[in-house]
Amino acid sequence: MDELEMRIQRLEDREDIQDLAIRYGFYVDDRHYDKLKALFAPDGCLRTNAGVLKGEGIDGVGAYFEHHLPELGPSNHFVHGHVIDFDDVDRDLATGLVAGHAEVWRDGKPMVTALRYHDKYSRTPSGWRFLERVQAYMYFVDVREYPEALGSPLRIRTSATPQPADWPRAAV
Repeated sequence: MDELEMRIQRLEDREDIQDLAIRYGFYVDDRHYDKLKALFAPDGCLRTNAGVLKGEGIDGVGAYFEHHLPELGPSNHFVHGHVIDFDDVDRDLATGLVAGHAEVWRDGKPMVTALRYHDKYSRTPSGWRFLERVQAYMYFVDVREYPEALGSPLRIRTSATPQPADWPRAAV
């Protein structure tokens, strides 16, 4: 492959990976479980920055979504920015950082979250897929608590006990 072909391939790869991240939000919001599972590599995983493993492997990730998403009401995910870095040695690997937010109905409350996905991608025979997707949160709050919560280091309010945000880290 000559230099021009390699550069074109990288542009196509970047576009495919960006589409992957955008499709993830659409498929979560529309509850397309099979399409959502297909975004992950066979050995891919989904977890949180706090270390909670939500699913491992296509079937494990799929089981998480099939169990968890019906408990939620409507959701609306947005991607605001996406930075992709390709591996210098293996052309079939890349990492990425996706900035976004989501509006969700959870536990009978309207909630909003600012999140980042720390991703690892792998080119598979089916195209680029998530090898690892790690969710990190600046806040996850009831919209009615947003003004107070944003100034607090305890901005994750998805359980009875507020938790520290993943970023930016502040003394609690």
